[in-house]
Amino acid sequence: MNYPSINEQMDLIKRGAEEIIPEDELVKKLERSRKDNVPLVIKLGCDPSRPDLHIGHGVVLRKLRHFQNLGHAAVLVIGDFTAMIGDPSGRNKTRPQLTLEEARVNAKSYVDQAKVILDMSAAKIFYNSEWLNKMDFNDVVKLASSYTVARMLERDDFTKRFQSEIPISIHEFLYPLAQAQDSVELKADVELGGTDQKFNLLVGRDLQKDNGQEPQCIITTPLLEGTDGVEKMSKSYGNDIGLLETPEDMYGKTLSISDDMILRWFILAADSDPSTYQSAEKRLKDPKVNPMEIKRELARAVVSLYHDDAAAEKAEKHFNEVIVGKGIPDDMPSYSLSKEDLIVNVIFDSGILQSKGEARRMIKQGAVKLDNEKIDDMHATISPGTEQIIKVGKRRFLRIIG
Repeated sequence: MNYPSINEQMDLIKRGAEEIIPEDELVKKLERSRKDNVPLVIKLGCDPSRPDLHIGHGVVLRKLRHFQNLGHAAVLVIGDFTAMIGDPSGRNKTRPQLTLEEARVNAKSYVDQAKVILDMSAAKIFYNSEWLNKMDFNDVVKLASSYTVARMLERDDFTKRFQSEIPISIHEFLYPLAQAQDSVELKADVELGGTDQKFNLLVGRDLQKDNGQEPQCIITTPLLEGTDGVEKMSKSYGNDIGLLETPEDMYGKTLSISDDMILRWFILAADSDPSTYQSAEKRLKDPKVNPMEIKRELARAVVSLYHDDAAAEKAEKHFNEVIVGKGIPDDMPSYSLSKEDLIVNVIFDSGILQSKGEARRMIKQGAVKLDNEKIDDMHATISPGTEQIIKVGKRRFLRIIG
């Protein structure tokens, strides 16, 4: 493998990173890797308790892809065993525990979605139940003895819960230790994670030292704020853009962010290079430039990253025709209707929305129209006849044929 120069590697590694700890050790690892022609083992742990991935998750996944592009070995650790504990990071209460079977089902969904970013043909995937499930009680006691309660309480979330007298279960202390054990098993050179994972990643360094291994370097990435610009991106907040969303939805949702989020999104959501970022930064300072122009560039960049340039152009055309021009697009999915049916069923069966519950919510919000007439009855039906158009929200259209 002909690895790029250290400077070239570090430039890409630093893009969108929050912290590199310690940076000088990472440089030494890269130098040795280049000299010996041996790739570094780059570990990313995945929490399968949250199977719906969005571009906020894409920030750290993209960092793993950066390392793949540099020729290093990407290792995805599916935390099917640790999901049974529940990651306490950033939580003000105990996270619900999953069964091993539930974690495995979610893990498959996680991997399928991560394919839009990672080169899965070159990535190694491990389930940490492979080694954690084999540990007996003596092993667990030995692992627990490697850290003190005082060290655990250095975690900000544990400290806040302790001071607020919110219960902390003993098993929650085991989560960072179990995650650290993953690093020992894999002999990780580098571990990636969001800023909320910093404590867990540092525990990995300590445990590797205790086991006579060279400690991993850690790289944290920022938590991307959602489209509301307030909370971190999350499906539960309704401010997310899913990794598998349509180009039209990605484009439209990106345009909804506030102007002060544009530059941050160029780096984290669009993975833009420094020259693109600097150009956007310079133009945003020019009072003659409308920020919407730059936001449109950002939206095209996000769609191109997760789909392609042609999809980005098509999404922008759709936005101009449907949202700006308030028209009906020529290109839309069709649904063949053979008999009278509930509109809720048609919306779900056509795949426009992922659940009937979501369809009912959209009707309740007044966001569903049939031939431009608002539907406000959950039990409203549609019958075969002439061609009809169902509009859901601002960007979804369905042509009814029957």
